[in-house]
Amino acid sequence: MLEKHELDAFLTLAEELHFGRTARRLRVSAARVSQTIQKLERRVGVPLFNRTSRRVELTEVGRRLRDEIAPAWQSITTAVETAIATGKGITGTLRVAFVSAAAGQFLVRATQRFRARHPDCEVRIREAQIGELLPWLRDGDTDLALGPVPVHSPDVDSGPVLFSDARMLAVPAAHPLARKESVDAEDLAALPLLQLPDTVDEHTRTDRSSSRTPGGRPIQPGPVGATFNEMLTLISAGEGAFPVGAQVKKYYVRPDVAYVPFRDAPPVDWGLLWRKDNATARVRAFNEAAAETGATA
Repeated sequence: MLEKHELDAFLTLAEELHFGRTARRLRVSAARVSQTIQKLERRVGVPLFNRTSRRVELTEVGRRLRDEIAPAWQSITTAVETAIATGKGITGTLRVAFVSAAAGQFLVRATQRFRARHPDCEVRIREAQIGELLPWLRDGDTDLALGPVPVHSPDVDSGPVLFSDARMLAVPAAHPLARKESVDAEDLAALPLLQLPDTVDEHTRTDRSSSRTPGGRPIQPGPVGATFNEMLTLISAGEGAFPVGAQVKKYYVRPDVAYVPFRDAPPVDWGLLWRKDNATARVRAFNEAAAETGATA
């Protein structure tokens, strides 16, 4: 029979494929993770991971073991947490991060609804930059994050769309596009598009910074903006443009940046994100409160 710490070490390493990141998530040393995996491999009788100086990957036996164990372990964890929540109520601390002023305001309303139902659970709200959301979730620095959705990442889940923004294009105030009543996707070829950090999931990066227009015209990549204010400064300096939600026109007014509506682009959707192996009773309860907040907005 495998022990809990062995299962945690094996499944986390199978997901991260990196001893250092696994150790940070489990809050133990990398040496402890290595020792646990070696002990587990001795019990199984075959290697579960192939290790080189540059990479870690599952063996065929390791992949089969992960595929068979992971769903069952998640079900057991969820069942135990549900039983605890039923017996004791939702307690402890829930850490929630957000990106953008509009998301922060929504989060305040959702938190008020959650606290009214679960007064024994403390909620800590923290602002993040968009490039920090996934690293914070993966490293265990936050339990939930309110940001753009969907996110296509194997280790991260997302809830329903909580609110949407009409899509606009942020351009330098002196650029000819700033004088148009609206733009379309073909106009994106007129100037470079700023890039999101590579810590943002690929779907979101592609959604905001396409390499070609729908008609096939190439779009020049601009510089990477680590924070939203940095992006606005780069736009002001003529370094490029960037698609944004309409809420920025209210919260980020600048004389050197213009926000031009799109005629033919989908909205920017926002929702909650959490690590798949961290779907605790607190996380599920906050999701419920947030969904109801979105429905009554």
